[in-house]
Amino acid sequence: MTDPLDYSGKTVLVVGGTSGIGNGIAQGFRKAGATVHVTGTRGSAEDYPDSDMEGLSFHSLDVSDRDAVDAFGWPGTLDVVVLCQGIARYGREEFTREGWDAVMEVNLDSLLDCANATRQKLADTGGSLIIVSSIGGYRGLIGNPAYGASKAGAISMVKSLGVAFGPDGIRVNGIAPGYVHTKINDVFLKDERFQKQTIAATP
Repeated sequence: MTDPLDYSGKTVLVVGGTSGIGNGIAQGFRKAGATVHVTGTRGSAEDYPDSDMEGLSFHSLDVSDRDAVDAFGWPGTLDVVVLCQGIARYGREEFTREGWDAVMEVNLDSLLDCANATRQKLADTGGSLIIVSSIGGYRGLIGNPAYGASKAGAISMVKSLGVAFGPDGIRVNGIAPGYVHTKINDVFLKDERFQKQTIAATP
């Protein structure tokens, strides 16, 4: 029987694979034998000293720039594309239009841009598109309305793209993680009161 977790000979791209959950996903695929490409907004892999960049092919890409996405040199063959890009703004910045737009451009708009850009390559291999959203898409976030709305949109987009891309032989799945201790959640998870409330609300 073929090992379903053996990705030898497969090519994987993780957008946002330079930190946090995305970096963990990228390393998981690499350890399973895949050739793994990752994107991030900084200039080089060396600019991510706190991440595990071993064995990953780094590409600089600002997904909030639609022209940059259109002009990006996507790998020639793609079996799996993971869209794990995401930002949040704090200090009530997401209640301003500037903060709202900045979050939406990365967390929602760029998902469609990247999905469209890689659709044909995934169709060629009968590949898989994975969109990483958040539990925040299912609940109210008192200080992050844009983050919550963008992740709810990402959850809905998984369903829409599943219907749209399915006839091309592309499988579309979504992952909605809870509170993982990454940079984006650091401001919450260092708060002792928040920790106690979260633990108390967990069955």
